[in-house]
Amino acid sequence: MKIIILGAGQVGGTLAENLADELNDIIVVDTDAERLRALQDKLDIATVMGEASHPNTLYRAGAEDADLLIAVTNSDEINMMACQVAHTLFNTPTKISRVRSPNYLSRQEELFNPQNIPVDVIIGPEQLVTKNIRQLIANPGALQVLDFAEGKVQLVAVRAYYGGPIVGQELQQIRQHMPKVDTRVAAIFRQNRPIIPVADTVVEADDEVFFIAARENIRKVMAELRKVDNPYRKVMIAGGGNIGATLALSLDREYQVKVIERDYARCRTLSERLKNALVLNGSASEPNLLAAEGIEQTDVFCALTNNDESNIMMSMLAKRMGAKKVITLITNPAYAEMVGDEIDISVSPQQITIGSLLAHVRRGDISIVHSLRRGAAEAIEVIAHGDAYSSKVVGRRLDEIDLPEGVTIGAIVRGEEVLIAHKHIEVETDDHVILFLVDRAKTAAVEKLFQVGFGFFS
Repeated sequence: MKIIILGAGQVGGTLAENLADELNDIIVVDTDAERLRALQDKLDIATVMGEASHPNTLYRAGAEDADLLIAVTNSDEINMMACQVAHTLFNTPTKISRVRSPNYLSRQEELFNPQNIPVDVIIGPEQLVTKNIRQLIANPGALQVLDFAEGKVQLVAVRAYYGGPIVGQELQQIRQHMPKVDTRVAAIFRQNRPIIPVADTVVEADDEVFFIAARENIRKVMAELRKVDNPYRKVMIAGGGNIGATLALSLDREYQVKVIERDYARCRTLSERLKNALVLNGSASEPNLLAAEGIEQTDVFCALTNNDESNIMMSMLAKRMGAKKVITLITNPAYAEMVGDEIDISVSPQQITIGSLLAHVRRGDISIVHSLRRGAAEAIEVIAHGDAYSSKVVGRRLDEIDLPEGVTIGAIVRGEEVLIAHKHIEVETDDHVILFLVDRAKTAAVEKLFQVGFGFFS
C-alpha cells in the first residue's frame, strides 16, 4: 500500500515507524528538514520537504497513485486543506485527518463529507485521550481499559498485588473462585518480559496481567488479581487545555472535580462551561495551593498540561502530598520509560492516536486496533469472513487455528453474545475475533490468517 503521511512530528514519525515495518510504501512530508533526515536515517521510507497542503508538494510525494493520505500536521486547517487538495486534484481514495479543535469537531457531520470537506476519517486526539483517562477513572486499579465490540467486551490491564486471591496460584483456579464469571488472561508481562499464559501458569505479585471479559464482569475479575480500590469520587485536573477541559466536562456530573489552570482568561471560559466543577486560577506545582484544595483527600490527580516536565513534577508532588492515584500525560517516549513508581499511570497521546489510525490502515476487515505498552504489543478486533473452504479460521475450533507465536485469541463477539475464548468454540462467519499480540511484528501474519482465499463458491 502506498501511504503519504503529512507531518513528521511525534504522531507522524511513530506512525511511519509502525507502517514501514509492515512492508508499505511510505512517504513522509514535512517542512522540517532535520525531522525528515532523522526519520530517513532509521527507516526505509521516502521523504518530501514542503508545505503539506500545497498541490506541488503532494504531487512530488506521489499523490497521483497513493492509496491513502494521513494528515497529522500540527494545524487542523492544513490537514483539512491537504485532504481537499488530494481529493480534488488527485482523487486519493482514502483521506484521514487529525482535527483537534472542538469548534470543528462539534460540527463534524455537517463539515466532513464528500460535498464539503472530503475527509473519510476524522481522528480527534483529545477525545481519544479523554475517553482513555475516563475509563481509568471509572475502573479503579486498572492500568489500561480498552473497549471492543462497541463496549460489550473490555481488555483490562492490572498489577497483581500481594494478597490477591489468585496471586501465587495457577490461572485455572480463577474458574474455581468465580464459577459463574467467564474470563481469559490474554497475556502476562513479568519484569517487562511477555508470558503467554496457559492453565498452569502461576500469577506472581507485580505481574502486569491483561485479561478480557464482558464489561459487566470486569470488577469481579479484578478482585481476583488485586485488592479492588474503592470507587473514585474526587478528581483534580492540572491543566485546562483541550484535554483537561474535555475530561472535566465528561466528569462534571458524576464526580467532584477541581481544575487548576494558570491562564486567568481560560479559567473564566472553563467556569462558564462547567456546571459543577470548581475552577482554580493557579499552578498545580504550588504545594500551598494543593494543600489548600485538599490534595490528601483527592482520589485521582490528572496532570494534563502540554508540558511533559511540568506534568511529571506536578504528579510527583501530588503523590508525595497524599493523592491516592496520579495519571500523567507524557508525550516524550523517553520520559515515559524513565518515570518511577510515584507516577501510577502514564498516558501517551500519540500511542492512543496511533491505535485509532492503524485500524484504518491494516489489511483485512480489522475494526479496532489498540496500541499497548508504548507500541510494543497490540490488541485487535478482526471480523472473520468466508467459510470453511475459503478461510483458515471460519468453521474451525480455536484449538485448530494455527496462530502465530505470541498471539492469543481472547474472545469472540457473535451478534450480542460474548464468548470468552475456549478451545472448543468454533469460529463462524461475521464473528468479531479479539486477539492479543505480545509482538506487534506478528500483525502481518494475523492479517494473512484472516484473509479469504479463492476456495469460496457462492
